Amino acid sequence: MSCAHQPACPEAWENDRQAARVVASHPEQGWSLLCNGVVIFADTGLALPDGRIVAPQGRDAHPCERAA
Repeated sequence: MSCAHQPACPEAWENDRQAARVVASHPEQGWSLLCNGVVIFADTGLALPDGRIVAPQGRDAHPCERAA
C-alpha cells in the first residue's frame, strides 16, 4: 500500500505499524483503518492487509478514538 503522507507511514509488516495515520475511524463499532491497510480494533488486536491477525497488545496502542 502506498502512503502519500510525509514522512511516510510505517508499512503494515513493520513493528511500528500502529503509528500510521487513521484514514477511517469507527469508534462506535470498535475499529479504525490505518493508512497502511491495517485494521486496529478497540481491544488493540490487529488485522493485517494479508489476512494475518495480531493478538491484542494493550490499551496504549489503540488509535480508534483519533480523528481521521
